[in-house]
Amino acid sequence: MSTTAFQQTIARSASLAGTSLHTGEKVTLTLRPAAPDSGLKFKRTDLPDEPVIDAHIDHVKTVERATTLGDGGVKVHTVEHILSALVGMGIDNALIEMDANEPPIGDGSAQPYVELIRRCGHAPQAVARGVFEVREPLHIETKGGSLMTVVPDDKFRVSCTQVGPGGRFTQYQSMEITPETYEKEIAPARTFTFYEDIQPLMDKGLIKGGSLENAVVVRGESVMSKEPMRYTDEFVRHKILDVVGDLALLGKRIRGHVIAVRPGHAPNAELTRALAKQVAAVAALSPATRLTPGEGAFDINEVMRLLPHRYPFLMVDRIVSSDGETKCVGVKQVTINEPFFQGHFPGHPVMPGVLQVEAMAQVTSLQMLRQPEHAGKLGYFMSADNVKFRKPVLPGDTLFIHAEITRARRGIIKDTCHCTVNEVIVSEAEITLNVFAR
Repeated sequence: MSTTAFQQTIARSASLAGTSLHTGEKVTLTLRPAAPDSGLKFKRTDLPDEPVIDAHIDHVKTVERATTLGDGGVKVHTVEHILSALVGMGIDNALIEMDANEPPIGDGSAQPYVELIRRCGHAPQAVARGVFEVREPLHIETKGGSLMTVVPDDKFRVSCTQVGPGGRFTQYQSMEITPETYEKEIAPARTFTFYEDIQPLMDKGLIKGGSLENAVVVRGESVMSKEPMRYTDEFVRHKILDVVGDLALLGKRIRGHVIAVRPGHAPNAELTRALAKQVAAVAALSPATRLTPGEGAFDINEVMRLLPHRYPFLMVDRIVSSDGETKCVGVKQVTINEPFFQGHFPGHPVMPGVLQVEAMAQVTSLQMLRQPEHAGKLGYFMSADNVKFRKPVLPGDTLFIHAEITRARRGIIKDTCHCTVNEVIVSEAEITLNVFAR
């Protein structure tokens, strides 16, 4: 996967026509650019109102020999190859339009989709890419004998062991997934099936579009194919292709090492669901508002230049946004090392409410003191009205202090303020300051 810190979409639209593997229908697939943070989405142009389905694990409906997404009564089948190609080639946001319910199978690999993406071109977007960094091992064992493990790594790597019936064609491969390695080493690997599985699949109404043109068939110890094997270990490479495609349903890039033994779409989906739970757990502990500096932001050095406060009474770590006139947002990282926790409920540490009010006053002062007419002055606390404390603030929380000046006259500044943790208001007050020269 691309190591760039920014999201990418495609530069222009392009289409690919062909036959679907399981339904046997003719279908045209069109890739279109998409906005930052929109992710990968499927659009059924053959249906009324042209419904759209997010490519996310929450929409996985079935995983028998392929991955099917559904939302309400709308479904898209066999999505793993196109998703694998998009993510493998570094695309974060794209709209995948289809005039049927299943993408074209092509030659059974992801290579036709890689060529389609090449025709579309890449378009960088000025928004940071969402990456889930694996911090601790995760292991899953299925009833069918699949072992799926993820461990920390500074890259995205997949190690895979493919084992056929009776141990036939056991293959192993391990590699870092980047656009370069994906295009050269993974995308051309074709789908395959064992001869004894073909009739049961046909009995279920599947592989209606299957042939030796788009799949490799293994019968006994023989391999039937319209062309020579593309790699000596083509089967395990295609399994890696599927793993990449199914993990794309996490909705975030993965920084970690995936170790898969006997993978399949069901084990892949189970692993993706487990990772999604970890992503949700991390999100619950993280500040919902980004700390990326916005307009009018400044760091602790500027805070200390404007305010006379110092340890242990400086309640603002930085200003993350300011419109230069009335609104300002500051941040306070609350840690267990705060001096007030020694005496304020030491067995149950809670940030004192009065210090949250002080933080509001300090952010108000910072907003005011940046204005030219108040340069070099100080803001003295006069009053705090309509103070409310709604939720406790605990060690590890990131406190966002929002201040808005509602009145400024003859050196008297009135401000409405509130503090949030994870976008939930924890306290609020109306602050009045008096401005004096130092």
